[in-house]
Amino acid sequence: MAKGPNLSMQKKMMIVLAFVFLAGFIILIGRLVKLQVINGRFYAQLAAKQQLSVTAVPANRGTIFDRNLKPLAQSATVWDVCVYPSYIKEGSAAKDEAMRQNIAGELSKILSMDKQTIYNKLIKKSSYEVIAKKIEKPTADLVRQYINTQKNGGIIGLSEDSKRYYLFGNFASQLLGFTGADNQGLSGIEAQYDSTLKGVPGRIVTAKNAQGTDMKYDYEAQIPAQNGTNLVLTIDEVVQSTLENTLTQALKDNNVTSKVTGIAMNVKTGEILGMATVPGFDPNTPFEIYDPMLKATLTGKTGDDLKTATAAAQQNQWRNKAITDPYEPGSTFKIITASAGLEEGVVKESDTFFDSGSVLVSGTTFHCWKSGGHGKQTFLQGFENSCNMVFIEVGRRLGAVNFFKYFSNFGLTAKTGIDLPGEATSIYYKQADLRPVELASISFGQSNKITPIELITAVAAAANGGTLVTPHVVKEFTDQNGNVIKTVGTTVKRQVISAETSKEICRMLELEVSEGTGKNAYVAGYRVGGKTGTSQKLDSKDPTARIASFVGVAPCDDPQVAVLILMDDPHSTISNFGGVIAAPVVGSIMAQILPYLGVEPIYTPEEQQKLDIKTPSVVGKSLSEAQSSVKAALLVPSVVGTGQTVTGQVPAAGDQIPKGGKVILYTGNATIDSSVDVPILTGLTADQVNQKLASVGLNAKFIGAGLSDSAEKAYEQDHAPGTKVPRGTVIAVKFRNEQITVQ
Repeated sequence: MAKGPNLSMQKKMMIVLAFVFLAGFIILIGRLVKLQVINGRFYAQLAAKQQLSVTAVPANRGTIFDRNLKPLAQSATVWDVCVYPSYIKEGSAAKDEAMRQNIAGELSKILSMDKQTIYNKLIKKSSYEVIAKKIEKPTADLVRQYINTQKNGGIIGLSEDSKRYYLFGNFASQLLGFTGADNQGLSGIEAQYDSTLKGVPGRIVTAKNAQGTDMKYDYEAQIPAQNGTNLVLTIDEVVQSTLENTLTQALKDNNVTSKVTGIAMNVKTGEILGMATVPGFDPNTPFEIYDPMLKATLTGKTGDDLKTATAAAQQNQWRNKAITDPYEPGSTFKIITASAGLEEGVVKESDTFFDSGSVLVSGTTFHCWKSGGHGKQTFLQGFENSCNMVFIEVGRRLGAVNFFKYFSNFGLTAKTGIDLPGEATSIYYKQADLRPVELASISFGQSNKITPIELITAVAAAANGGTLVTPHVVKEFTDQNGNVIKTVGTTVKRQVISAETSKEICRMLELEVSEGTGKNAYVAGYRVGGKTGTSQKLDSKDPTARIASFVGVAPCDDPQVAVLILMDDPHSTISNFGGVIAAPVVGSIMAQILPYLGVEPIYTPEEQQKLDIKTPSVVGKSLSEAQSSVKAALLVPSVVGTGQTVTGQVPAAGDQIPKGGKVILYTGNATIDSSVDVPILTGLTADQVNQKLASVGLNAKFIGAGLSDSAEKAYEQDHAPGTKVPRGTVIAVKFRNEQITVQ
């Protein structure tokens, strides 16, 4: 009887245990299901992270070319130097320390770094430390050599990286922009097209052991990087260089305190051939302040004040004023008012106006820039004279509705859409706010603010047949083999004025240069047209602050290119008027780029008489033969020496020299002697320059104004006064009319 209960109890215990084991099994199965099925992917990824090492392989950014495939910005492979402190296991503390000291010492020599800085990283309890970033191949080769010749395998590593190089330094800097430490575009084209240029990074996947170190030969997989797409710009390196060099000289000559900006644009396609703001900076070291005036603002500052001032100075030098800074355009805007008035038929070239010197508009008096006014004049003469009173009347005839319609149609109420970051919007009176006083002021280019890119785009429309196009700086996208992936064509927005009105505007612009206030932009052989501008900076604390500008188009019978330059706050000792200091800058640019762009000169009979002649090559010829060749070229020979064979000549063969210029022929043992002092020529008329140079045996080359009256004076010479040169040397002298005082 006693066994029965015990057996029953045992059975119960067995059943309970069975349930416990079953429950535990079910829980275990559930846990496994959760781990392997529900959360399987998560734990697989976690395991992979623990067991695999993934190293990124950066992609090289696409190359940026000019329109002729000259590389402007390129990326190249560089290397980061790293160390793996956890690999230092020599068997004893003393040996470990000796190895750290050796590595720190050798790397400090190769990398020109502080030894202690490297040593401090070697003693860290970490598996990976970066010693130096973006070292170039010669230095990387020295590191490899040290790795291969020392017993430190696996402790020092080199990993590939990419570095951006700007091949011409301070060239198109605000336009191109620059990249950051991680090769990301931070400004300019680099930022605008970052996603296109940057490519896709690759990866190297290797197995890791229990200590976290790589087992490269046990498992390794490589996914190659895909380099970025190349950009071919509309920018022409020659035009850009011409623009920058000329603007830099203008900045210096006219003591401009807030930079000089210029744009060269194809008026028919909207392609930007050149865009510059000077001073610029070097995109290779973009955080360094290059402008001496900006640098001076940092003097004496420390701590947070220095940081704030430095950041402001950097932003200032990076800013592309051609697209970011709205300004009062002044009289250059009269091109738009004239286009609207002619198109609407509210004015004709022959309409007469009377300018007494001032006009009263709703209680506000507006003055002409010319004291006493221009008197009776036609609309054409008013355009040539840049008469404010004439344009106030044209604005009144147009009325607020029509005026605003053309202001908008010329694209001045919206961004142009240029493919660059940071384009600003204009600041303007809306149609409802155009009361008589506002309309009067705006009609001659004050009160409203527009950006330089907006103005040149509008002027291009006025000159190209009346079509508004979108300006752009990228021409093509190409792959790594140079194959074109995509072409950027011309985007036409709308027809603003008729082709007939456009032709009329071009004729008026040409007369402005040949007969009016823009004569300082004259270029012999080319039908250059343009408009002067001198505007007040109405929001400046300085009431004398001005912006001097000039916009030119050429050739006026079939416009190809427009050039706009503006000087923000010039302090010239001669004049601050756009017609005096800005027009000759545009003329100089046109004189250089039009022949380069293939525009053939067509000279008037008067210009033919003034054309320079190429000096014939006479070295090695007999004296009599040389003299005959020089005379046949309408030049005058002058002999130095007693020999009968020419052994040297000045100017050299092929140099340009004016008709009637003197060619010095050296004979026998006579040698070229640089003994003539170049005289001071600035401030002289053309006749005075000729006489002064001839008196010391030098030749003159005239550049600039038409040289038709005594108001045109020399303002720059290519050889500094006092420079010693050989007799017969050609001295290039620039002229301008300094009596133009038009606003």
